[in-house]
Parts: sequence; C-alpha cells; structure tokens
Amino acid sequence: MPPWISRALSWIAAALVGVVYGTAGTIAHSLMWGPIPIGLIVGGVACAALLVAVRTLTRDRAAAVATAIGMLGMLTVISGEGPGGSVIVPNTPLGQVWIYLVAGIALLVVSWPSMSKMRMQPRVSDAEPKGGNGS
Repeated sequence: MPPWISRALSWIAAALVGVVYGTAGTIAHSLMWGPIPIGLIVGGVACAALLVAVRTLTRDRAAAVATAIGMLGMLTVISGEGPGGSVIVPNTPLGQVWIYLVAGIALLVVSWPSMSKMRMQPRVSDAEPKGGNGS
C-alpha cells in the first residue's frame, strides 16, 4: 500500500473520532451540577485531550487538523435548529462559551509549534574550554 493511502486513512479516522467527541461534548456541555458546569468542563477536557493525543502520537499536524475539523464540523451541524424546532446549543452564555472553547482549544493545539523540529543549539560558553589558556 502506498504511504499516502495510509496517511489519508489516518486523517479520515481522526476526523471520525473528532466527530464522535464533538457530538458527545456538544450534547453534554449543558450538564450542570449545582452551579458548576460539569458538562462544559468534562467536554472541554476530553476534546483537548483528544486533540493533544492525536497531535502528539501521530506527530502530524494534518491529523490534528482533521480531528479539529470533525469536532467543529459536528458542533456546527448540531448547533442549529433541528427539524422539530429543538436546539442543542442555545444562544446562552454557556452555549457561547462551549463554541469558543472548542474552537480555541483546536486553534491552540493545531498552531502549537512542533517540539520535535526544535534542536538544542550549544551555547557559546559551553563550547569554549574553561580557563582560556588550556589549563
């Protein structure tokens, strides 16, 4: 199998996992435990953990982008008014926080610089022998 097919299949799988997490988080974001928005917290942590895991384990920014597209795409699709008139993400402060939270997490994880490409450069003081005259 050519390597590009494997990458394309991994991007499709990442997008599908993003769809699942985006759907679950969007449905559960409004769960409250007293004054604590437990659904928002758990959903946000889960989406962030998924994006960080995909980016870290695959070392592929495109896989993280595919995951984010799946997540945000599903959030957009099910945030509108349904055929029966129901709305999963109402235009409330909690709904707005959920939308911007997922988008912000996706933007942060995808735009984070790749640490594997950063190389440690020796400092000038470490490269020179101590003492100056070789003693």
